[in-house]
Amino acid sequence: MKFLKETILSQGNVLSDTILKVDSFLNHQIDPVLMMEIGKEFKQRFENKKINKILTIEASGIAIGLAVAHAIGVPLVFAKKKKPSTMESMLSTKVHSFTKNIDYDICISREFLNKNDQVLIVDDFLAMGNAAEGLCTLCEEAGADISGIGIVIEKGFQSGRDILEKRGIQVESLAILDRMTEGEIKFK
Repeated sequence: MKFLKETILSQGNVLSDTILKVDSFLNHQIDPVLMMEIGKEFKQRFENKKINKILTIEASGIAIGLAVAHAIGVPLVFAKKKKPSTMESMLSTKVHSFTKNIDYDICISREFLNKNDQVLIVDDFLAMGNAAEGLCTLCEEAGADISGIGIVIEKGFQSGRDILEKRGIQVESLAILDRMTEGEIKFK
């Protein structure tokens, strides 16, 4: 996606060979025009799939998920990182964050994810695949079908895609990073 790649090049900040800071447009401050274009692009890439729900993880995935849900015309559900006191019956699994170097439990109410759902999972980054794997696990627990996974920025030099494709899931990334060094970003 040309618009996204141009934005990454002009506003992204390489902090190391594995960390790209995109908080000025994607996951802290949100560029609404870019976000709506991302939603349209994912709608186009998954137009041949039956989808009745978008699934993501809080917090960075919510804006992306909302744009995709709006474009497709289906509800957005996001996995919470802390169990609310109002959630009684839930699905949960543990996810490791390499960026923060912590494990956390994610949960979704059984009310909003079940065997009748055809789910498109979306997220901001794909690196090692842990967040997406966790969301896949929740779908499996619920009996929901995974229609695909949409990623805004993939770190193509890490193993996340391989892990997800071994599950037989269609993975679509809008920008795939080949490598990063201070002052240089190369796309595949």
